[in-house]
Amino acid sequence: MSLLFLNDNLAIREITADNFTWGKPLSRTAIIALLMANEKESYDLFALATEVRKNAIGDRVNLRGIIEFSNHCRQNCLYCGLRRDNHQVTRYRLDYDTILNAAKEAIKVGYRTIVLQCGEDPKLDKTLVAKIVSEIRQLGAAVTLSCGEWDESAYKLWREAGANRYLMKQESADQALYAYLRPNRTLKERLSHHQVLRQLGYQVGSGSMVGLPHQTYETLADDLCLMRDYEIEMSGIGPFIPHQETPLKDTKKGDPLLTCRMVALARILMPLCMLPATTSLASLHPRGKVLALDADVIMPNISPQETRQYYEIYPNKLSSEKSIKETFDDHVQLIESCGRFVAKDFGHSPKQTWLDS
Repeated sequence: MSLLFLNDNLAIREITADNFTWGKPLSRTAIIALLMANEKESYDLFALATEVRKNAIGDRVNLRGIIEFSNHCRQNCLYCGLRRDNHQVTRYRLDYDTILNAAKEAIKVGYRTIVLQCGEDPKLDKTLVAKIVSEIRQLGAAVTLSCGEWDESAYKLWREAGANRYLMKQESADQALYAYLRPNRTLKERLSHHQVLRQLGYQVGSGSMVGLPHQTYETLADDLCLMRDYEIEMSGIGPFIPHQETPLKDTKKGDPLLTCRMVALARILMPLCMLPATTSLASLHPRGKVLALDADVIMPNISPQETRQYYEIYPNKLSSEKSIKETFDDHVQLIESCGRFVAKDFGHSPKQTWLDS
């Protein structure tokens, strides 16, 4: 398959699916031009991303059940509804039994990975997290952690307990924008955590938001280039959705079509990178179409129904009142309706051979 992309400021560029090996063919200039594509060109881009995905990883989709076990957070990020200064949110922490019961039920119905996610809870019991990780591994599932920034000893403890992956989004590759969004934090610090996680043997996930204030096509291209250059294992890309209890409450939402172009380019630049169908994009865009845009991971919420409404990073987050089994079955049906299939293994990164132990 061969596609031509035209842009007023760029010579005609021909790219074919066979050319893409870890993103080397596309320059930053070409990426910017493709981010600016019109609607017709966008769907050509999506078609190419589909071909790249099929050649690289096939039609498999990994279902991962996510447990949001604490919404306490010591950080004060301008975009996040869980930020420290939001005193309107009802805070909670799930106990050991509640977390394990949700994980057990999810594994029983077919999930092969459990994702444990929380804010940067200042009272996080790191030993308890390690115990939960170990229990889940013994139940026969892989574990992804998304718990924010901690010291190396915590990462090491969790890795030794059996954690396989760690998701820590960069949000923006623009150092000034990053510092604006995350007061008293730096992009350099964030990336240093990625390096520590990689050295400890984690599969590392990152990601970015589309539609942030002060963001440009150039900074979006830099987001993609940074993730490509770091050769991350997973990239979560979603639209910015303003939360009413944050300083960015009056900012407009990110553009779903531009977000889809980012996802498509991520697939083209990083053929073996795992791309989740982010909940934020699904909240603005039909999930079936997200799958068609070459996501290969979906993370349904398996948290207790009574706490889901309080893990509100952004408002109107897509959720379901169905049981864990009903939600799993619905996603299997959706995936199969798109001509894809649910993977039966742990869903480790295809970039290299990861041990299942």
